[in-house]
Amino acid sequence: MKSASIGLCALFLGLTASASGWAQQAPSEIRISRQPHLEFIGDRQVSFIARDLETGETHVLEGSEPDHRRGPWSTFKIPNLVIALETGAAESLDTELPWDSAQRPPASYWPEDWRQDQTLRSAFVRSAAWAFQDLALEIGTDIYQDILPAWSYGDAEVADGSDRFWLDHTLEISPREQINFLEHLLKRELGVSEASLAALDEVSLAGQRPDGELHGKTGAGPVVLTDQDGRYEGWYVGYLVREERAPIVFALHAEASSFDDVRLFRRQMAERLLTDATSYAHP
Repeated sequence: MKSASIGLCALFLGLTASASGWAQQAPSEIRISRQPHLEFIGDRQVSFIARDLETGETHVLEGSEPDHRRGPWSTFKIPNLVIALETGAAESLDTELPWDSAQRPPASYWPEDWRQDQTLRSAFVRSAAWAFQDLALEIGTDIYQDILPAWSYGDAEVADGSDRFWLDHTLEISPREQINFLEHLLKRELGVSEASLAALDEVSLAGQRPDGELHGKTGAGPVVLTDQDGRYEGWYVGYLVREERAPIVFALHAEASSFDDVRLFRRQMAERLLTDATSYAHP
C-alpha cells in the first residue's frame, strides 16, 4: 500500500483552486416542477438536485429535501473506489478481490453475482458490498477519518475499525453534499490522479443519452436497518458528460414501501429530471 499520508497533504486538501478551466459562476437555484412527474412518482418520497458545472446553476425538484442527510449506501463506492486506487489498496480495476465465504457468509438477500470472487471493476458494477468492506479494512479507518472531512463528504463520521460505516447510518450525506463532492472531484480540486479519475469514468459509465454520456452509481438499503422487508431508501448519484460543455452532477434520493419500488425507479426518475435540467430554457 502507498503511504497513508495521502489524506494529509496536497492530495486531499486542494479545495481552493480549480484546475479544470471551467467557469466559476456564483450559483443560482432553479426549481424543477414536480407536477409532470406526479403519476410516475406515485407515493414515493423523492428528492433531486443537479448542478450544471458550465453555468453554476443548481436545479432542484420541487418538494425535495436536498439538505437532509441519509446513509450513502453503495453510492459511497464512488469515493471508496478512488480511495482504494489512490492508496494502492487496489492497483487497478482488474485487481482481484477473493471471496472468503467463511469470513463473509452470504446473507439471504445477496444476489448470485456477489457470491463469488470479484475484481474492483465487477465489485463496483455489481455493487458487491463485501468486496468494499474488505478494501475498507485494508485501507484503514484512520485514512477515511483524514480524507472524508477534507473532502467535506457528508458528516464524515467513521467509527474506529468499522468496515460498514457507510451501511449502518454512521456516515450520512445529503443530496446537496453528494453533488458538492462530485463537483470538487470532477474539477480536479481534490488532488486525485488522472488515472483514478479515468478508472471512475470507465467503471461508472451507464449509457449514452442524447444530451451526453451518463455516469452513475446506485445505492439502497432498509430505512430500519433490521427490517429487510420494510421501507427502503435508494440513491442514484453521478454525472452527465457533455461535448464542449462542463458536466452536470446530480443526486436523486427516493424512499418507498419496498426495495422493488426503488430498484429501477431511482435511475429512471433521475434521467427524467436530468432531461428537465438540461432542457431548461432561460427566461
